[in-house]
Amino acid sequence: MPKITISRSGFLEDRQGRTFADVVNDSAQPFDEVLRFFNDPDRQRRMEESELHHDRSPLAGVVRELESLPDVDRLFLTADPSRSKRLRQAIGVVVRMIMEGRGWQKTGRKGSLGVRAAAAAHTPNHNTGGLALFFLRAERYQRKEGMPFHSVRQRCKSFGSAAGHTETARASAGAALP
Repeated sequence: MPKITISRSGFLEDRQGRTFADVVNDSAQPFDEVLRFFNDPDRQRRMEESELHHDRSPLAGVVRELESLPDVDRLFLTADPSRSKRLRQAIGVVVRMIMEGRGWQKTGRKGSLGVRAAAAAHTPNHNTGGLALFFLRAERYQRKEGMPFHSVRQRCKSFGSAAGHTETARASAGAALP
C-alpha cells in the first residue's frame, strides 16, 4: 500500500478537517507532531494490521505510542477538556483520511479503546482500563473491495443452529453431572 502523507493544508482542504482549523492554528496544540506521527509508513501499516489481523480499530494499533508522545501526553493531562476533545476528534479525521487513502471505508461502527473513569475534580478525562488512557472509542473500517478474513462472529453464523444446539447439549450434560 502506498504511504499517505497528510499536510496541514491537505487536512484543512478535507471536508471534516476544515472544521478543525482551531486545532490546526492553535500553537499550543501538538498538531504538527500528530501529523508526523501518522505520516510514518510503519504506523500506517500497523493501523491496517489492527483491522485485518486483530479485529480492532486502526487507532488501536498505534494509540499507546501516540499517547506516549510527550507533547500529546502533556496536552491531554493539562489542557481544558474541550481543547483535548477537539484534538482527539482531529486525530480521528487524520486516521480517516489515511485509511480512505489506503483503500478503506468507514463501517459506521466504533470500537472500544478504554473504560472511562468516573469524573473527578482536577483530573483530566481518562480511562481506567483498555488500550488507551485518553481515547474511549475509535471508528472501525473495512476494505472497499471486502475483507480477506471474516470475524469470529461472522464465522460462527456459518454454524447455524448447530452452534446453539451444541451449547444447549453442553449445558444439559453439565446440569446432569453430580
